[in-house]
Amino acid sequence: MTIKLCFFARFREKLAMGEETYMLAASCSVSELLKQLAARGEVWSSLFDGSQNVLVAINQEMATLASVVTDGDEVAFFPPVTGG
Repeated sequence: MTIKLCFFARFREKLAMGEETYMLAASCSVSELLKQLAARGEVWSSLFDGSQNVLVAINQEMATLASVVTDGDEVAFFPPVTGG
């Protein structure tokens, strides 16, 4: 299964990329995907291990940790936005 990962703001800056194609063995939850990404190494772990706030959208709709990622999905990661 292939999905597209999109990175915005601090995620784009720290990873030095805006998007990538990612292979999944099977459909998984957002929570499981975050664990897979955190396991990729130091920078990835610092962004996706749960210690940083991250918002996730699947196919341009806000997702929860329980949302399921399936073949062909676009998954975007961005920091929470604050306003004033």
